[in-house]
Amino acid sequence: MLSYRHGYHAGNHADVLKHLVLLGLLQRLLSKDKPFTYIDSHSGAGVYDLNSAEARLNTEHASGISRVWHSRSDDPLLSLYVGRVRALNEDGRLRWYPGSPMLAADCLRAEDHMHLLELHPAEVEELRFNHLHGLGTDDRVSIHQRDAFEGLLAITPPEPRRGLALIDPAYEDKQDYQKVVNTVLKLQRRWPVGIVAVWYPLLARQRDRSAWLKSAFARENLPDLLSIELSVEEQAEDFGMHGSGMLIINAPWQFREQMQATLGALMKELSAGCSFTIDSPGSVVTRG
Repeated sequence: MLSYRHGYHAGNHADVLKHLVLLGLLQRLLSKDKPFTYIDSHSGAGVYDLNSAEARLNTEHASGISRVWHSRSDDPLLSLYVGRVRALNEDGRLRWYPGSPMLAADCLRAEDHMHLLELHPAEVEELRFNHLHGLGTDDRVSIHQRDAFEGLLAITPPEPRRGLALIDPAYEDKQDYQKVVNTVLKLQRRWPVGIVAVWYPLLARQRDRSAWLKSAFARENLPDLLSIELSVEEQAEDFGMHGSGMLIINAPWQFREQMQATLGALMKELSAGCSFTIDSPGSVVTRG
């Protein structure tokens, strides 16, 4: 669907979770000398102005980055995330928020590659502008204006083979849940060594959809499957998203423990009503 614009939601609690997980996974890839490929299924504009009319409509960043902006946590991953946002706001005032393409671009080494997929014509135009002015001409980065589910399969397996795909549709179309499952299963067969991270919303009126997505993944016996969820204060039934989750396939060794520590540190920065859960098949659920 072409109605969704992430600028309305930039920097909210869902972005905080998604980008902490993303940076955590990228740091694991960077821990080895071997090159990697990063694929972003729904890249958006790449960077967002929190003073824009879109961002000010609901000021969703107030539930997310605004609460951790002044964090002095000694957790390495939370500190890295906050530091990346601060680097984009050199005057010390929170205005600009980096999307996943910018966060990933800052992690690329000379031998790494990145594929950015975005279908929305206005978003992809902004993405190209922001990329050009942020990085200039860069042969490591390819921007594709195409459907995410088709594009993910068309460009995999990538070279280098080692890498990560982030899949984060808006789920405005309920068929996206089934499309995600179908695409991930095909992707995993085509690219078995790739880490796949799938974002999904926790919606007050549609609890069954996130539960169905998790169950569908669990039934497939996917390798090293990990579920990480962050919930903010429970909202009224008609309010909308009260949290979000990440499903990770081929989760790196001890990534669960790393995220448990980071989300524990995050809880100290967010409101008292926030909580997290980390789950994987056959293991004890971690709650915080």
